[in-house]
Amino acid sequence: MLNAAKSEFSVANAYRYDRRSPSRWLIAHVMRYRWFFLATLLFYIGTYAAYTASEALIGQAIGTVIEPDSLALLPTIALSILGLKLLDAVLSLLGVLAIEVIAQRMEVDSREELYANLLGKSQTFHNQQRVGDIMARATEDVQQLNGMINPGVAITLESIVGIAVPLVFIAMLRLELLLVPVVFIAAYLIAVVGYVRRLNPVVRRQREQFGKMNANLEESISGIEVVKASAQEAFERRKFRIAASLFRDFFVRQGYIEARYLPLLFFGIALGLAFMHGLLLYQQGLLRLGDVVALMGIMGVLRWPTLASFFSISLIQAGLEGGRRIVNILNTETELDQNSGGYKQPMRGEIAFENVSFAYGRVHALRNITFSIRQGQTVAIVGQTGSGKSTLTQLINRTYDVTGGRVLIDGVDVRDWDLDALRSQIGKIEQDVFLFSRSIAENIAFGVPDATQEQIEEAARMAQAHDFIMSFKDGYRTLVGERGVTLSGGQRQRIAIARAFLSNPRILILDDSTSAIDSATEDEIQRAIRQVQQGRTTLLITHRLSQIRWADMILVLDGGELVACGAHEELLRRSPHYRRIFARYDVALPPLEPVPIN
Repeated sequence: MLNAAKSEFSVANAYRYDRRSPSRWLIAHVMRYRWFFLATLLFYIGTYAAYTASEALIGQAIGTVIEPDSLALLPTIALSILGLKLLDAVLSLLGVLAIEVIAQRMEVDSREELYANLLGKSQTFHNQQRVGDIMARATEDVQQLNGMINPGVAITLESIVGIAVPLVFIAMLRLELLLVPVVFIAAYLIAVVGYVRRLNPVVRRQREQFGKMNANLEESISGIEVVKASAQEAFERRKFRIAASLFRDFFVRQGYIEARYLPLLFFGIALGLAFMHGLLLYQQGLLRLGDVVALMGIMGVLRWPTLASFFSISLIQAGLEGGRRIVNILNTETELDQNSGGYKQPMRGEIAFENVSFAYGRVHALRNITFSIRQGQTVAIVGQTGSGKSTLTQLINRTYDVTGGRVLIDGVDVRDWDLDALRSQIGKIEQDVFLFSRSIAENIAFGVPDATQEQIEEAARMAQAHDFIMSFKDGYRTLVGERGVTLSGGQRQRIAIARAFLSNPRILILDDSTSAIDSATEDEIQRAIRQVQQGRTTLLITHRLSQIRWADMILVLDGGELVACGAHEELLRRSPHYRRIFARYDVALPPLEPVPIN
C-alpha cells in the first residue's frame, strides 16, 4: 500500500490503505474483505442462475402442456422450479449478508482511519478547518460509504450478473435471439455513461453544500452565547434557512436527472422487439412456443437490473463523492511528524532558543529570538497583547514548528525528539481551559489514564480543587458539561492545574492560568505551584506582578521580538518596555538607567 501522509500521530500496526485516489482508497477498503466480496459475487451468480433457470423451465412447462405425450414430465419440472426458487432465495440471502458485512466493516474502518488521521494533524491544519465541515465528513460522508456498498455496489453486482446470466440462457435457446438484448445493452451503457456524467457534479456540490450547512450550524451552536447576547437569532436562522434551501435545491436537481433516466424506456422497447423476434422465429419453425415463453421470462429478468441501476448509481456517486472528501482530508500533509524513532530520554528541562523565527503564513509572529533557560528555573514571559508570548511556548512542545532557527531541549532539537516523549514530559495550562464532557476525575486524569483515585485527589488538593469538588453531590464522579460549562472559570482552571500536577511534567507552562481565580485562591495555588515546581522548569505567561517578581528570569517581548531579558529589579532599571507594564501599578519605579552605546 502507498505510504500515508506525514502525521504527528499514527496508529501502530494499522492497516494501510492506498490513498492515491478516492477510487483506489475505496477499493483498498473493500479488498480488505476480499473473501466476503468474492462470496457475494458467487452467491449472486448462483441466485441469478437459479432464478433465470426457473423462468426457462416455466417455458418448458408450457411446451409440455402443449405436447400431451410429455405431460408426465410436469411434476418433475414443477419440483425443479420450486427447488430453484428456494435456492434463489437462500443464495440471495447469503449474498446480502456477505455484502452487508463489507458495508458495516468499511464504515467502521474508514471512520476509525479518519479519526486517527485527524488526531495526527498539526494545529495549523485544524486552525484552517471549519469544525462543522470536518464533522460532516466524519459522520455523513462516512455513512455514505455504507450505503454505497449496500445497496449501491450490491445492486450494481446484481445488475451485472443479472444481465450476463440471462444472455447465456438466451444464447442457449437460440443464438440469433441475442440480437435485441445486445443492442439494448449497448444503448443501456451509453445512457448510463451520460447519466453519470450529468449526475456527478450535482452530487459533488450537494455534499459540499452539506458540509457548509453543517459548519454554519456548528458555529451558531458553539457561539450561541454571543448570538443571544447580540440578539441575532433571526439573522442566524435566516442564514441557516438559505444554506438548507441550497442543499434542498441540489436534491431537486438530482431528482430531475433521475426522472430522465432512459434505460427504462429502452427496456420497454427491447421487450417488445424481443417478443416480435421470437414470434418471427416461431413462425419460421425455428423456435417452439415454449421457447418463446421462456424467452419472455428470461427477458423479464433484465427488468430489475435496469430499474435498480439508476438507484444504485446515485448511491455509488454519493459514496464516491464522500470518499473524495474524506481522502482529501487524509492526504492533506501536516507540518509535523511523530518521529517515532527520535530522542526519548527522560527530560532534564533545559531550554534554548537559537535565532528562532516563526510565521503564521505570511504574518511573522516571532523574529530572531535567542535565550537559554537552565534546568529548574522559573521564567516569566511578559509583553503586550499580540507580542508572541503564547506562540513562543507553543514552539517548545511542537504545537507549531519554527520557520527559522532552532528550539533545543536538553541540547536536542525538538524536531529530533520522539513527539510522544517530548509532549508527555511537558505540561501546559492555558487561559482558555478545555474540559471534556466527562467526570471531573476523568478530566484530571486525562494525561494519566491509569492514575489511581488517591493520586487524582492528591493532585486536586495541590491545585486547591478538592474542597469544591467534594461540595458536589457526586464528588469526583460529577459530570461536567461540554467544555466544562457547568463549572466557573476558576473551577475549570483549578481542574486544569490538577491535571498538569498529576502528569508530573519536567517542563510546566502556565499561560495566564490563574486569570479567573480570586486573589485568596491564587495565593494558595501559587504556594502549591512553588512546591511542585521544585526540580522543574516553569514558564509563566502572566501580567500579575505577584507572579512576575519571584521569577528567576523575565523575558520581555514586543512585536514578536525579545527586547529585554533579566531579573525584575534589573529590568525596572534598564527596560522601558518592562517599565510600561507596571505603569498601572502603584509601584515606585527606580530611575531609568541609560543604555550604554557600544
